[in-house]
Amino acid sequence: MKSVALHNLGCKVNAYELEVMQQKLQDRGYKIVPFDSDADIYIVNTCTVTNIADRKSRQMLHRAKHRNPDAVVVAVGCFVQAGEENRMDACIDLAVGNQHKKDIVEILEAYLEEHTADASAVTDIGAVREYEEMRMEQSTEHTRAYIKIQDGCNQFCSYCIIPFVRGRVRSRKQEDVLAEVRGLAEKGFQEVVITGIHLSSYGMDFIGETDGDYLKNGKDLRGTAFERAYLVSLLEEIAKVDGIRRIRLGSLEPRIITEEFAGRLAAIPQLCPHFHLSLQSGCDETLKRMNRHYTAEEYYEKVQILRKYFEHPAITTDVIVGFPGETAEEFAVTKTFLEKVHFFEMHIFKYSRRKGTVADKLPGQLTDAQKTERSGQLLALEKEQSREFRAHYLGQEVEVLIEEQKEIGGKVYWLGHTDTYVKAAFAADSAECMDYSNRLVHGRAVSFLSDEVLEIALNF
Repeated sequence: MKSVALHNLGCKVNAYELEVMQQKLQDRGYKIVPFDSDADIYIVNTCTVTNIADRKSRQMLHRAKHRNPDAVVVAVGCFVQAGEENRMDACIDLAVGNQHKKDIVEILEAYLEEHTADASAVTDIGAVREYEEMRMEQSTEHTRAYIKIQDGCNQFCSYCIIPFVRGRVRSRKQEDVLAEVRGLAEKGFQEVVITGIHLSSYGMDFIGETDGDYLKNGKDLRGTAFERAYLVSLLEEIAKVDGIRRIRLGSLEPRIITEEFAGRLAAIPQLCPHFHLSLQSGCDETLKRMNRHYTAEEYYEKVQILRKYFEHPAITTDVIVGFPGETAEEFAVTKTFLEKVHFFEMHIFKYSRRKGTVADKLPGQLTDAQKTERSGQLLALEKEQSREFRAHYLGQEVEVLIEEQKEIGGKVYWLGHTDTYVKAAFAADSAECMDYSNRLVHGRAVSFLSDEVLEIALNF
């Protein structure tokens, strides 16, 4: 029995795909071992979103080969998809592109039989139009399962390489999604997280000229109402699956939020009021250089729609600081806008140049010191806003899906998340001697255990 060690880099979609690959290998009889142990085969699910991600991918691949020079090192995903020069790295024995992850076992076994030099299974992803069907039967997560429903992106933001390594938008058939959700629900999963590379484009590729109704008054409606309808209809069907108590959404583009869309979401009892709306900048001039297709004011209008239909929703976002050409005045505009919106959480990223993107060649590249100083300001703001959001729940009843036991301040607690993704916990010695993992509990939030965790008093 050959041993396989796997390591994931990058996004939640990558994590989902690695779990499916691991599952396929286990089903074929391979022994899964930790990545830092000796193995016959090392598989690294790579990332290439920034130059730093490229470097991390190389480091993990070289670390594997250094640990066992006789092992087969397999580079999978975006790093090898980005270019032949990456696939030619001396430490890589086998390269597998994004469209062939579902075939990892067959590709690996063909290589082991033939040991073809410089073996590669990488397709021109830009020409791929069919969704690569993968199905997760069991997640390594204890309480929630990630469900990938879409791949690819057509947005071409000026800083992003993803459309070139993930290809055009490809959506998963509703019946395949529901089959996976039912299987996971039968295994006890109560929460599913719906994710994709560009989730808001789900269904775009289902619309063709044969539909005859995507054109109205000469206007192409693809990218607007049709995708919203496909996505929300899928969510409504997922909500009908027995055992699913929570549905959480991955990252959304702000343009998808409309009165109708929010209203239909609010009518789904299982839908968690937790929305990640990608922003990147609060300054219109910066957004134009990023090739983002909305203004700051339009973004704010979308947030207000969500706050109209959901009571105290958790709004989270991504912000890039130090984008090429960002002046001190533009940064100040962004900071003021972030204060105005008042997010639950903000993921602050210092702009990282990525070869092959438009932004890499833009004038006005900022120094790392400038980016670090601006990032520090926003991180401080994020910490303040995040604590204020959590403090809202003090004295209130909350529902928590318990995930694990964790030591906090020298004491053991049962820890989980509310529907708005706030961490909450109760002392293990305050409850009956039983396993609370994957149980929904109710209690009153009474205090902060830490900046990120609320303590609750259970309702027994």
